[in-house]
Amino acid sequence: MRLKALLGDYPVTRALKEGRVRSASLDFDFADIKVPHTAFKRVVRDLEFDVAEIAIVTFLMAKAYGKPLRLLPAVMFGRFQHQYLVSIKNLSPKDLEGKRVAVRSSSVTTVAWIRGMLADDYGVDLGRVKWVTFEDAHVAEYLDPPGTERAPAGKTPLGMLLDGEVDAAVLADPVPKDGRIKSVIPDPVAAAADWRRRKGAIQVNHLVCVRDSLPQDVVDEVFRLLQESKNIGAKDAETSPFGIEANRRNLDVAVDYVFRQGLIPRRYSADELFE
Repeated sequence: MRLKALLGDYPVTRALKEGRVRSASLDFDFADIKVPHTAFKRVVRDLEFDVAEIAIVTFLMAKAYGKPLRLLPAVMFGRFQHQYLVSIKNLSPKDLEGKRVAVRSSSVTTVAWIRGMLADDYGVDLGRVKWVTFEDAHVAEYLDPPGTERAPAGKTPLGMLLDGEVDAAVLADPVPKDGRIKSVIPDPVAAAADWRRRKGAIQVNHLVCVRDSLPQDVVDEVFRLLQESKNIGAKDAETSPFGIEANRRNLDVAVDYVFRQGLIPRRYSADELFE
C-alpha cells in the first residue's frame, strides 16, 4: 500500500525518509516540499495527503470544522516561542496594547502560543492589540476576527517592522541577526524555562495526522515506523515526545490557549484528539 505523505526533514523523520526504516506492508510517496507549513492548506482543504505533518492549531481548527483527519501522538518538533515576538522599539509586553503587531496569520501556532503567554503571564488585553495579518487561516472556514487588519499585498512582517509600519511582529525561525531587533519578552530564554516549570509542559508545534479513511492496522504501522525512525535519529529529544501520556499535558495547555482565543468552540481532551 502506497501512502502520499508530507513530512519535513527532522531528526525524527530522517531514517524513515532515507529508507533506513521500512515496512513490509507500506511505502510512502513523500511530497517534495521543503517547508511543510506552506502545504498545510492542502492538508486540510484538499485532503491531499494520507499522512501529513500538521501544526497543532491547524489540526484543532480542522477538527472543529469536521475535517476527516486523525491526530497521531507523534511530535515532529516543539519549541518555546518567547523569542519570536520582536520589535525595534523598547516595548514591554504590556506596551503592545493599542499597538500594531504583524503576524503571518491569526491562526499560526507560534502566534497562538505567544498570545496565550501575553494574556496569562503579562496581563495583556489581547482585544486591545491591533493585529496585522498577511495570509488566510489554513482552514478555509475560519475568518480573521473583527478588528484584524490585512497587510497590503507584497508586504512582509519583517519588512513592515523594519520600516516602522508596525510596532512589533512575530517572526519566523530564525529571527534575523539585526542589532535593531529586540525581544519584546525580557530574557526570553529564562522566561521559557520559567514557563515550562510553571506549566509542566512544552510548547508543541507540529505533529502528524492521517486520513480518517485509513484502516486502523495501517495507522498503527505508520505510528510504528515513525517511532522507529525517532528511536534512530532523536531517541532522547525532549522536544519531540511520542505517545498519548507523554503529550497529554502539552496538549491540554495548547487546547486551553486555543479555546480561550476563540479559535475552537470548546476544549478537547487529549483522548478525543486521538480517537
